[in-house]
Amino acid sequence: MTKKVLSATFVAWLPLAIIIVIFSGLAYAVVQQNYRQGANDPQIQIAEDVADAITTGKAQPDGIVSPEPTADISSSLSTFAAIYSATGTPIGSSVSLDGKLPTLPSGAFDYARLHKEDRLTWQPKTGIRIAAVVVYFGGADPGFVLAGRSLRDVEIRENQTEFMSGLAGIIALVLTFIVILFFTNKSLKPRVLEELSMDVKITETPPKPM
Repeated sequence: MTKKVLSATFVAWLPLAIIIVIFSGLAYAVVQQNYRQGANDPQIQIAEDVADAITTGKAQPDGIVSPEPTADISSSLSTFAAIYSATGTPIGSSVSLDGKLPTLPSGAFDYARLHKEDRLTWQPKTGIRIAAVVVYFGGADPGFVLAGRSLRDVEIRENQTEFMSGLAGIIALVLTFIVILFFTNKSLKPRVLEELSMDVKITETPPKPM
C-alpha cells in the first residue's frame, strides 16, 4: 500500500469523519439535556404548588416543612423542599446539610425574585449536585420555596450515554476509514501498477549509443 493510496483515502474520509464527530456530539447533547431537564419535573410542580398554597393563605410555611429536618441531603435521593424568608434565611426544610438547614447562593434568590422562578444545578458541597427549582412567593410574608432532588442517578446515566456515544463514534470512524481505504486502494491499484510498470520499462531500456 502506497502513500498515495493513504493520502487519497484520508482526503476522502476527512469530511465524513467531521460529520460523524458532529453527530456523535449532538446525539450525546440531546440525550444529556433530556435527562437533565427531566430531572426538574417533580420539583417544578412541588415548588409551584407550595408557593401558591402559601400565597393564597391555604398553608403556612411551618406547616409545610419542619425546622427540624428528617433526612440528610448527602444521602437522600428523595425530592425535598425548603422554605426561605425574603432575605434568604432558611425557615424550614425536609433535609439538612451537615446538621444545618441548607442555604442557597444569593444569586439564586435574586434571579427568582426577578423572574419568579429559577431552575439551577446546585452543588451544596463537593460530590453533591442537586437539580433545584426556586420559586418566589408574595403575600404578607414573601419568601422562596426550594424543591430539589439529587442528580446522582441522572449523572450516572449521562456518563453511560457519553461513553456509548463516544464508542459508537470511534467505531464509525474506524469502519468508514477501512471501507474508504478498500475502495480507494481498489480504484487506484491499476493506475499504481501501470506507473510501476512504466518505471520498470524505462529502467530496463538500455541507453542509446552516442
